[in-house]
Amino acid sequence: MKPIRLISGFLTVGSWTLASRVVGFARDILIAAFLGTGPVAEAYLVAFSLPNMFRRFFAEGAFNTAFVPIFAKKLESGDDPKRFAEDAFAGLFGVVLLVSVIATIAMPWLVLAMASGFAGDERFPLAVIYGRICFPYILLMSLTALLSGLLNAGGRFVAAAAAPVLMNVVLIAAMLMAERFGWDMGLAMAWSTPVSGLVQLGTVWFAARRMGFPLRLRLPRMTADLRRLLAIAAPAVLAGGVVQVNLLVGRQVASFYEGAIGWLTYADRLYQLPLGVVAIAIGVVLLPDISRRLKAGDEQGGRDAYNRATEFALLLTVPCAVALAVAAHPLISVLFGRGAFDQDDVGPTALVLAIYAVGLPAFTLQKVQQPLFFAREDTRTPFRYALWSMAVNAVIAVGLSPLIGYAAAALGTTVAGWTMAAQLWWGSRAFGPAAQFDARMRRALPRIVAASAVMGAAVAGLMRLLGPALQSPGHRYGALAALVFGGMAVYGAAALAFGAVRVADLRGQLRRRR
Repeated sequence: MKPIRLISGFLTVGSWTLASRVVGFARDILIAAFLGTGPVAEAYLVAFSLPNMFRRFFAEGAFNTAFVPIFAKKLESGDDPKRFAEDAFAGLFGVVLLVSVIATIAMPWLVLAMASGFAGDERFPLAVIYGRICFPYILLMSLTALLSGLLNAGGRFVAAAAAPVLMNVVLIAAMLMAERFGWDMGLAMAWSTPVSGLVQLGTVWFAARRMGFPLRLRLPRMTADLRRLLAIAAPAVLAGGVVQVNLLVGRQVASFYEGAIGWLTYADRLYQLPLGVVAIAIGVVLLPDISRRLKAGDEQGGRDAYNRATEFALLLTVPCAVALAVAAHPLISVLFGRGAFDQDDVGPTALVLAIYAVGLPAFTLQKVQQPLFFAREDTRTPFRYALWSMAVNAVIAVGLSPLIGYAAAALGTTVAGWTMAAQLWWGSRAFGPAAQFDARMRRALPRIVAASAVMGAAVAGLMRLLGPALQSPGHRYGALAALVFGGMAVYGAAALAFGAVRVADLRGQLRRRR
């Protein structure tokens, strides 16, 4: 995949991911407006996080990390990729079905493991009910994730990237219908969760069928390829478990502070907007691309892909991090400040958002660095790094919570993110020139930072200028739009002036898309 085509893949996935995150953000605004940070909201947020946690543990993290490189290489060589994909599909179905049955029975203990602060109050029985309704989502989404990996390995990015948009549309429709017909809002949101998973699975299955891979459920065979898949996936499962332990520690700390789970969740949703658009797009496109290049012996092409992905990631996420940190309060106030989400919730959520923003470049860099290991079928090294990151997160989140309260959970996540990124960078040096910055990347990095600093100063100045309008009910949306687009314009101009962006690349990309 040539650099222009690689960036085109990033933009395809990124644009659909942006659409999903924007619709998802609308969903979160409705949740905040209807439920705020009250007991129903916190119970649902914990219940919804349970299948999502296991999904990332089994499918998107561990299983696809092992599946995509093997499948991409089989696709490149023509070595019966369909049979391998069906064996993996059937094996994943069996494992996740068993997990789903066990988790449904053990739901009270799972809720306590996620949020022991719920014990003894009304949030606990609500979270157990919602959790049992939501949990089948893991089975549907695990299969969706595998089919999405299959499509991405074949260069078919649209259906897999568009499927999450449908999930958010289903959840929004459920909330609006519950409000219109007087249904129980928590139950409506819980039941819409597995329905949204079924819609997504159907979407990617039909796309895989059009690609020539109409996978069927059957008894899995323990072939040599499947044993190899499991051997590679096992350390990734453990690494995925470490990541989920980091999230678990944060929720446990937050559960002891009233409203804190809501504050962390809404702030997380906002910084996940740029993270999802950039990091997910890069992770989806880069892993199969580097895997195919290694199969073809194209080390120089792999290095170029890694550098352009890093450049693309930092070009977008460094200014986003600066903007989210500087403008955290007006962003939270204007976007969420309505209905049940009152002004007492704005300040704590804005503080968490600013802390998360500092870690945004690190979270994105991980998505660029990890494919260097995964494409070489090395999942053990990232697992060791993840263990150290988990220890850092636990020490900060638990150790500092008596001093700084709920904010310790966000601080632990951010510091652990930078710890993981630093270890991946250090460890990737063993891959030689293929994992080193080239001259263009070394030239672009300080220019990106300088342009982002200029934009941050401009945003701070605009906040002072627009201060009264940002607080006025009739003008705050227009004022926020002026703040956002003003910051974007300043960054674009500064990036061009400093040479962080090359005009020739923009023209080439435009010609490619035409």
